[in-house]
Amino acid sequence: MARMQIQYTVRSVPEAVDRALRARARSEGISLNQVLVHALEVACGTEGAGLQKQDLDWIAGTWVEDEEFNQAQREQRRVHPDDWR
Repeated sequence: MARMQIQYTVRSVPEAVDRALRARARSEGISLNQVLVHALEVACGTEGAGLQKQDLDWIAGTWVEDEEFNQAQREQRRVHPDDWR
C-alpha cells in the first residue's frame, strides 16, 4: 500500500526559527523538509512510528573475544571422516 503524502503550508515562521531550522539542515547535511518532518514527529511523540528497521545496528561493536566460544567453533569446523562414508 502506498504511503499517502501530505503537505502543509506554514506561514508566519519567525526569522530566528527559520535560521535555526536551516542551520540544522546544513549542519546535518539533510533537507529543510527532513528537518521539519523530524521536528514535527518529535513534537507529536511519533518519532520513528511506522519505521521497521531490519538491520543489526543494535549489536554492532558488542563482540567480546571468548576463548571457550572460539574453541567450540574450531571443533565444529573439524570434518570427521566417518561423516562422509
